[in-house]
Amino acid sequence: MANIKFGTDGWRAITDKEFNDKNVESVINAIAKYVYDEFGLSKKIIIGYDPRNKADYYAEFSAKILTNIGFNVILSEKFLPTPVLAFYAKTLNASAIMFTASHNPPEYLGIKYIPDYAGPATSEITEKIVSNIGIKMPTNTNGTLTTKTFFDEYAEHLQEVVDFNSIKKLEKNIIFDSLYSAATGYFDKILDDKGIKYEILHNYRDINFGGGLPEPKPKYLKELIEKVKSTPNSIGLSNDGDADRYGVINELGEYVTPNEVMGLLLIHLVKNKKLSGKYVKTVGASLMHDILAMKLGIGLIETPVGFKHVGQAMRENDVIIAGEESGGLSIKGHIPEKDGLLANLLILDMLSKTDKKLYELQEELHDFIGEKFINDRLDIKLDNKSEMNEIIEKFSSDMKLHELLGIKKIGRKDGIKLYLSDGKSWLLVRPSGTEPLLRIYIETNSTEKMEQLKRIAKNVSTIEG
Repeated sequence: MANIKFGTDGWRAITDKEFNDKNVESVINAIAKYVYDEFGLSKKIIIGYDPRNKADYYAEFSAKILTNIGFNVILSEKFLPTPVLAFYAKTLNASAIMFTASHNPPEYLGIKYIPDYAGPATSEITEKIVSNIGIKMPTNTNGTLTTKTFFDEYAEHLQEVVDFNSIKKLEKNIIFDSLYSAATGYFDKILDDKGIKYEILHNYRDINFGGGLPEPKPKYLKELIEKVKSTPNSIGLSNDGDADRYGVINELGEYVTPNEVMGLLLIHLVKNKKLSGKYVKTVGASLMHDILAMKLGIGLIETPVGFKHVGQAMRENDVIIAGEESGGLSIKGHIPEKDGLLANLLILDMLSKTDKKLYELQEELHDFIGEKFINDRLDIKLDNKSEMNEIIEKFSSDMKLHELLGIKKIGRKDGIKLYLSDGKSWLLVRPSGTEPLLRIYIETNSTEKMEQLKRIAKNVSTIEG
């Protein structure tokens, strides 16, 4: 049996290799054991899947397993976004299982368990599930299997947090790149139902995602960027594979970073929506959030990387907006799960409340903060865990490196975070929770300093044979 582990957002593996019938059955039995122990067979289980290869097959495969164990199972009639399934976990008081590998390459598939509070499972929950691996649940003939289209209640709920009437009056050409994602048939339908005009790209299922990745970053949004540049007064929006993350292109055809989106939406929610509460960011997010929260007089909560930590902070605090640097966010009044559909709509909502261009709002944000930070990330692929630990130890304890960088403080909330003495630069070194990678996040305030820090980080990450 494969060494099955749940990372920051579930278990992922390569389809038809580790992600096979035997291992999926084992994981589903482990989830069934957890649900049974916590709630009994009366707890409904809902199952969804994204457009990936064999995601629909494994959703049906798992539904039959759970039905034979005795659960009442509701299977989605078509692929759907993760946040939509999460919303129904809460409204139906159900446990949810989502088959997705988010933005990972096409050959990957994954399983995500979503508890009835509608956010990512905590480490405590996933540890219990993993401890159940190898247990086979007994059969029970009382289980039922039904199907459902999960949409109407979710779309109705969005009206509570988004001003669609205002968006409808927005004089802006909206261009949406679905990126062959689970947003297809959902984001466009939401706009259709509200009479909001838009153009759409790549709005059909392609298990190879057009030869790229379903990741809403500039590398995979070239067609959208060119479309925005060639269409006057337009804005580009996109989502990742399971539509829990977002990508935004401004009127100049420039990518708007998630850090900027978070800051802009915080100001919008405080100024235009009159929301109050705290601001949640991850340890990998920009220092701009610290400055922004201080200037707005809003309490800031910093969590480890991963929306399971962000979602937990939302459940435990009164929060205006919470998000991460990788493009996930949610707000007060919504579920404690990242939602790329909501993020896109909030951008439109924000723009509808001002006569300004998005790039002008970005400029105002940087002027208000008094600094323009630059962020980058290095992904170091390694052969084994010992190499990973060796590199992390270098960053943690190499005094020559600390002297070279001018380190004033070391944070250990998630991996190793080195704060430089200039007060405007840092490096975060941590293992990926979903892939065999060491991630090095870097922030500073100049391109020259960024290149210097990247060179140093790459040198430290070199393993000599």
